[in-house]
Formats: sequence, C-alpha cells, structure tokens
Amino acid sequence: VEYATVVEVRPVQIEGTKSGIGTVAGGVIGGIAGSGVGGGTGRGIATAVGAIVGGIVGSAAEEAGTRNQGMEITVRDEKGKVFAIVQAGDPAEFAVGQRVRILRGYGETRVTQ
Repeated sequence: VEYATVVEVRPVQIEGTKSGIGTVAGGVIGGIAGSGVGGGTGRGIATAVGAIVGGIVGSAAEEAGTRNQGMEITVRDEKGKVFAIVQAGDPAEFAVGQRVRILRGYGETRVTQ
C-alpha cells in the first residue's frame, strides 16, 4: 500500500467491452430476419445483408451497454512522482489535496480513500 495526494480529478467515459458476443448475436438475428425477405437469390442477398447489419448493430449495442462513467485521478506520491489512474466511479469521491491510498495488484492500480 502506498499513499499519495490527489492533484486533479476529472470525469471520463470508460469504453465498453468488445467481446464479439454482440456481433455474433446481432449477426444471427439479422441473418434470420433477412432470410424472411424475398426468394431465390434475393433471399440469399437479404440474409447476408441482414447478418452484416445485425452484426454491426449488435457490436455497437454491446459496447454501449457496457460503457461506464469513470474518473481519471492524478496523484503525487510521497516520492514526488505524479501519475494518473483511470477507474470506474464518481469523480465526486475524491477532492484535490485529499490523501489517498494507492493499491496495486493483479496488474491493476486503484485509488481508495
């Protein structure tokens, strides 16, 4: 555990996940919907277009649905080193000049009160 002082806090948008699940699900749904349009070659084209459009929409929906409000907290440690940490949460949790704990572990760094 290290200690630091907050230098700046600003709100940020943390990107959503892009696991591919939304793309696959959207593609399947779009393909099924497209297959119900037309007949013959037109049905095949509609299925392909439906799958592509569905995949794009599904991917965007997955990312938007997993996007979070976060904060970038800039701190100065006891040795004078200044660095920023981005984490989920409300920027109002921290104030400039506040003494905080810096926790490091499992490849992540977090700021706590």
